[in-house]
Parts: sequence; structure tokens; C-alpha cells
Amino acid sequence: MVRHTVALVLALCAGTAFAAEHAVAPGTPVQPILDAAASGDVIRLEPGRHDGPLAIDADLSLIGAEGAVVEGTDEGSVITVSAPGATVRGLTVRGSGTDIAEEDSGIFVAQTATGAVIEDNRLEGNLFGIYLMGAPDAVARGNTVIGMTDRPAAELGSGISVWNAPGAVIEENDIRFGRDGIFVNTSKDNVFRNNRMRDLRFAVHYMYTNDSIVEGNVSTGNDVGFALMFSHRLQVHDNVSDGDRDHGFLLNYANYSDVRGNSVRDGGEKCVFIYNANFNELRRNSFEGCEIGIHFTAGSEDNTISGNAFVGNRTQVKYVGTKFVDWSAEGQGNYWSDNAAFDLDGDGIADQPYRPNDVIDQVLWRNPMAKVLVTSPAVQTIRWAQSQLPALQPGGDSAPLMHPLMEPADG
Repeated sequence: MVRHTVALVLALCAGTAFAAEHAVAPGTPVQPILDAAASGDVIRLEPGRHDGPLAIDADLSLIGAEGAVVEGTDEGSVITVSAPGATVRGLTVRGSGTDIAEEDSGIFVAQTATGAVIEDNRLEGNLFGIYLMGAPDAVARGNTVIGMTDRPAAELGSGISVWNAPGAVIEENDIRFGRDGIFVNTSKDNVFRNNRMRDLRFAVHYMYTNDSIVEGNVSTGNDVGFALMFSHRLQVHDNVSDGDRDHGFLLNYANYSDVRGNSVRDGGEKCVFIYNANFNELRRNSFEGCEIGIHFTAGSEDNTISGNAFVGNRTQVKYVGTKFVDWSAEGQGNYWSDNAAFDLDGDGIADQPYRPNDVIDQVLWRNPMAKVLVTSPAVQTIRWAQSQLPALQPGGDSAPLMHPLMEPADG
């Protein structure tokens, strides 16, 4: 019995018996220490400048004290992580190269670095901030990423890029400047949660990424808040688009997704643009202060749009299609701030349907020069006929709400 107990203690201690900590002062070459380190070792960089580039090929932790900086040579990536389970934490990283094709990054996480953790770092002026290149289950958490500002957008990388990294988690990062805040391509089962992004092209840019979560993120002052493209079965919940210039949300060939509890406020051209997107549910979102509340194109079929609030948009709906669309589901429509309606039975549903567009609107969208005829007797006759025959209308809300269902999301 004693022999077995001693063996168990030795087995439990074996994993940590040879782990060591190494404190590295500025001016001391870091790479030889990384090369000599064993699995589980901790390399602590003391405050000051440390020369890069660095490569992490073992399961170890590279940790910076406050004020520790890793400076690259303006070529390639500053820190490359290729070991499963490696951690990079608490560093300021700058000085990457500028080669888009080579994905020059502040911190580049290779495909072999399964479960790597990149957290609480500050990345300044790198082409790409953090690049998860095929690293399953990697985590980028609590980082501040400030991209380049001295070149055209086409020559910039994204704050955090993800390529084919199933299970990767991107959360609680603050990202500013660069091309996109978070860009993901050809992946699945990812989580983008509680990130804040500003001064970018797209805050979140999804391409060919399925079965993933976009939750609690805030986009401020970008061209587009959340561009969800060619992706299926997304859960897009409780995000905020504040002052984005073109679109708050863009769904382009995004299908079977749940878009719920999001808020667009003080938007630009369109709060939400749905283009060839099918079988999605948009519920309890708030779309406020845009030129167009929702632009809904032909080719988008079987979407459920219910319980949303459309508030103070210059044009609430732009629907370009001939098929009749009912903007309600299961007896519940949406709230429209310009709907002067009555609710005599007090059930919270307006007594008359809401008709945001008519056929004349569609003619004007397709042929703007026809505006000169808008006050003509012929056009007025067509509009009167439509009011008498609702079947001629291209769409409407048969059960409009008298009050919004959701409070605006926090920013």
C-alpha cells in the first residue's frame, strides 16, 4: 500500500517537477532561452525593450511584466507560436512586416498550436494584430489591438484574423484601426464575444463560417458593423452597432441563423441589409436612426421578422420584390415608430395592418427619374387603388406592435 501511495505522489509531481521560471532582463537575447525551455516553463520578460522576432516551439508561457515590449524588425511576424498549449500574456508587441501575402503579424499562431492562449497583450502598429492560422481551440482574450494608420485600407490587415480554426474563442478584445476588427474565413464552431471595435471597415466579417456565435460585441463608427456572409446557423445575439456609416448588419447568403436582441442606433445608410439570405429569424432587435431601417431584397425567402422595433428611420422598409411578404409571425409583428395606429381592444396589436411600401415606391427605387411623376393624377389613382386592394401591396405587417418589446442594448 505504501509503495502504491509513493508511486502516485511521484506521478502527480512528475508533470511539474522540472518546470522552471526564467526572468529575462532587457538586452538579454530571448530566443536562446525559449529554445532551451522545457514544457511548462515560464519565461518572464522584465520591463523594457526585448528584441524580436521570437518563435515559441514548446508548451510554455511567455509573460511580460508591465512595460515589457517585444520589438520586431519590420519584417515577418514579431512572435510566432507553433506549440500546442503555449501562452503569450501581458506584452506590448510591435514592429511586424507589411507583407499581406505572408500574413505578417504581431502574434502569429500556427496550425500546430492547438489550444494556444493569447491574452492581455497590447499590439501596436502591426499589419495583422493576431492571426490564428488554423489553430483549433485557440483563445484570443483581453487584448488591445491598434492597427496601422499610414496606408490605404486595401494594404491593411485585420485586428484579429481567424482561418480554419474550429473552436477558437475571440473575446473581450479592444480593436481599433486596420481593415476589419475580426475577420474569419472557412471555419466553424467559433465564439466572438464581448469585443469592442471602432475606426474600421467591418467590425466583424464572417465568410464561410458555420455553427458559430457572435454575441455581446460593440461596433462604433465603422463602415459596417456586422457583415455575415456565406455562413450558416449563426447565433447573433445582443450586439450593438453605434454610428456605423453604411450598414449596421449585413446578411449576404447567410442562412438558418438566429439574429436576436441586437441594437443599431444612429446608423447610416441601412440599419440592416438582407441580400439573398434565407430561413433566418430576426426577433427583438432595435433598428433606429438610419436612412433605411431594413433593406430586404428579392431572393431572400422564408425569413421570420417579428418583435423588432423600427424607430425614427427615414424609410422604414425598402423591399424590392414582387412576392407579398408579411412582416409578422405567429400573430406578432413589429413596432413601427411612424405607424399612427389605434388599439381599441388593448391587446398591444394595432387594429390595422402597417403598409410600409407600395408598388409606386418600387417603381421610384428602380427608376429614380420617375419622381417627377409622383404627384400626377395617374400615380395618385394607383396609390388609391392599392389602398382599397391590399393584395396589390408588395408587403406589410398584419399585426404591428403598439410598443417596442426590447430595451436598447448596452454599449
